[in-house]
Amino acid sequence: MSFVITPPAAVSVPVVGTKDRFPVNRIYCVGRNYEEHAKEMGFTGREPPFFFLKPANAAVVVDAGATGTIPYPSLTKNLHHEIELVVAIGTGGKNIKAADAQKHIYGYAVGLDMTRRDLQGEMKKQGRPWCIGKAYDDSAPIGPITPAAQAGDVNNAEIYIQVNGKDRQRSNVSKLIWNIAETIEHLSAAWELQPGDLIYTGTPEGVNAVVSGDTMVGGVAGLPTLTVKVA
Repeated sequence: MSFVITPPAAVSVPVVGTKDRFPVNRIYCVGRNYEEHAKEMGFTGREPPFFFLKPANAAVVVDAGATGTIPYPSLTKNLHHEIELVVAIGTGGKNIKAADAQKHIYGYAVGLDMTRRDLQGEMKKQGRPWCIGKAYDDSAPIGPITPAAQAGDVNNAEIYIQVNGKDRQRSNVSKLIWNIAETIEHLSAAWELQPGDLIYTGTPEGVNAVVSGDTMVGGVAGLPTLTVKVA
């Protein structure tokens, strides 16, 4: 087979404990999935889950122990960090029941849903899609994937991010409004999940701005930390 242009390189994430890599298909994100974060964004309660997507090449893959770099993006003056537990899908499926969700999970990682908050907010005001605030280049840093059997109790793991050594977000995955299994059930009702899909499961309260020169260190207990510097 020949192509009229050179195909882009496949995006892949290292897997803890092996030289193998996890190929990325799609990146799904869950909006407002921690109650306290929903409140700080002006919403309350257990609303039905909603999703948005980022392109696979928005991922900035950071090896264990390394410091990744993202550029301060264009057009924004209000770049926010959102620390998230990422679920890596190993077995696809449609209309997956929550009780069966674990069978479809390959592993877990720490991720950042970086957000051009001012652009997102302006699109919301105009009733327009806010891809420009969420789905831009380098907006989805991610650390190595830990296979599910080695990840411990991620459903009750502490989740946090520090910026320049100071806490910004700190919570527990148990505070998800829609837990991992429920999220997979809802998501797979709308899309047929495929091997290689990543699900950024939502961020707790404390989202805030970063500027050029800031270093973010994010973690979920039991998984390798993610360190990213804003260039």
